[in-house]
Order: sequence, then structure tokens, then C-alpha cells
Amino acid sequence: MTAISGAAYDPESIPAAVVEPGEFVFGAVGLDHGHIYGMCEGLLSAGGTLKWVYDPDPAKVDAVRQRFPQVQVARDESQILDDDAIHLVAGAAVTSERCALGLRVIEAGKDYFTDKAPLTTLEQLAAAREATAQTGRKYAVYYSERIHVEAAVLAGQLIEQGAIGRVLQVIGLGPHRLSAGDRPDWFFIRKKYGGILCDIGSHNIEQMLHFTGATDAEISAAAVANFNHPQYPELDDFGEANLVMNNGATGYCRVDWFTPAGLSTWGDGRTFILGTDGYLELRKYVNVATDDGPGHVFLVDGKGEHHLVAAGNVGYPYFGQLIRDCLDRTETAMTQEHAFKAAELSIRAQLDARVLHR
Repeated sequence: MTAISGAAYDPESIPAAVVEPGEFVFGAVGLDHGHIYGMCEGLLSAGGTLKWVYDPDPAKVDAVRQRFPQVQVARDESQILDDDAIHLVAGAAVTSERCALGLRVIEAGKDYFTDKAPLTTLEQLAAAREATAQTGRKYAVYYSERIHVEAAVLAGQLIEQGAIGRVLQVIGLGPHRLSAGDRPDWFFIRKKYGGILCDIGSHNIEQMLHFTGATDAEISAAAVANFNHPQYPELDDFGEANLVMNNGATGYCRVDWFTPAGLSTWGDGRTFILGTDGYLELRKYVNVATDDGPGHVFLVDGKGEHHLVAAGNVGYPYFGQLIRDCLDRTETAMTQEHAFKAAELSIRAQLDARVLHR
């Protein structure tokens, strides 16, 4: 990858598979969210072997089999949990049911990889913390807007290399397209999806912690609203939160369901990262009004203005790291405390949020 305008950047090579076929075997249980496909594809790209799939809905199972024809269909969840060959179970169940699934997976002696948000209540969080502490098993979380987005991966590498100095603030914008007709009923029930800050806000809060290097934060302000969807009274279509990190950095996020029909993708997700020696802008999914595609990182430093194209040049090291972590019992992909802390702060932001309009 070549940087424009001479930006000093030494790119890391695109990660390769970290295991041989059959060395790391996983199953998929709970197919309620489409993120399960990205989760499985990420593990497969790192050398994992998808053996089993199970969901009570045969249509969801058939859809997974079409994408991954090598997978076997389990008769029930227990057939996967009782299989000694399985190292990890990936799941994208209804959000409020993800913790219960994870506890069953951990009790069966497997590691767990769940879609975000990983849980919806502080009580669930306490149970998950206890289970991982007692067993040493992993409750990994698919915070996809960082770990499965090349622009965000590149930004992390740049920060590690000191490209913008010490990070002072992270601003995350997470607009999404609602596509209400394609959503299941549970998507509009707050007890099931957890609220907008608990749900898609967790992506942005995780990134605040990661990019600033913080281990904790306080919610200084939060708000939610249903501005324009009275037909779905329990839907938050807007949310925002301000955080102060325990290292002095700050963060702000805005998440919403107002992506207009004219945008070429589901959302114009952007992240702005201010450092002592420069700043970054991530245009993750689209460079508006161009045909440039996704994956753009703009770096401004003491030497000039630089446009880096991450798409196709960076890859997704998280998945190989997670596989090795499961096999080696290490914590290189993401620490358990980081995964839980992002979830905790997201839930607290939701609980503390001022309701602007409903």
C-alpha cells in the first residue's frame, strides 16, 4: 500500500491463516442477526473450520448452508455443545438472549463469540463476568465496526506507530438505514434489543476505549429519542453520548436510523480521532458522491495531508488473533475486560440517557 503525499507509514502485511484445516473447529448457534455471516467468514479466513450450524428456524439454517455448504446441520444445540472437537461457538441470537447462550457455551467448556451488543443488562454482565472468571473461558464480542472494517484497523495501526501522537478525543458517527420491513419483530422491542446506545452505540464506545487506550470511562451525558417513528414506540431512532476516559481523553458518539434512501450503502459511518500531533478521519463505508468505494483514512500531520486507502490493503487480524488466543489461552485479539467494559458503558449510557422525544 502506498501513502499519498509521503506520509510516514509502514503498513503491516495482510494477515494469513493461523491454523491448518481442522486445527480450530467452531459451530454457529443462533442466527437472528446477519452479522453471523461476517463472524463465520472472519474465522474461516483465519483458517478456522465451520463444522456445525443450528437454529430453530430451518429457513435461517438453509441460508447459512447456502453461504457455507460444507457445514453440517445439528439436530439441536446440545449436539454442538457436546462435541469435543468444537473449540468455539459463534452466535448472533436475539440480543437479550445472547448472554444465556454464552453461559451455556461456557458451561460446556467452549469459548463463545457473540455478536454485539453482547448482552443487554447489568445483571447479565455480572453473570458473564463470573462465568469467565471461574472458568477462564472467553466471551468474545464481534465489535465489527472496528475489528471488521479495514479503515478502523488501519487507524489503530497508525495510532500505535505514533502517527498523531497521544489521542485526545474520538468522535464516532454511526448512522444506519432502518429498512423496517426487513427487520424481525424483536428488533422493535426495547427489552430485546437493549436500546440504541446499548446496541449500535456499543460499536462507538468500544472504539473510544481502544483508540484512546483507556480502560474505563464515565458517562458525562447521554440522550435517546424516537423522533420520527411513532409506529414503533419502543424504537430509539436517535442516540448520543459523551464520555470522559480514565486517562483524560474524551469521546462523543451519535447513532441513528436516519440514513436516507439516496446513500449508496447502509450508513455513512465516520470516525474522527484527534491527537497531539495530528488527526485522522475515517470514511469507513463510502466516500460520498464519488465512486471510490469504502475504506478511506485521511491523516493530517506535521508533514502534510495524506489520503490512505485501507480497503483491500489491511485485512482483519482480529480473527487470527482470536483463534490463537483460544488455542494458546492468551489475550492478544481483545482482552476480556475490554470487551465487557465496552458493553458495561453502553448499558450505563442507555440507562442514564435523557429521553428527548418519544
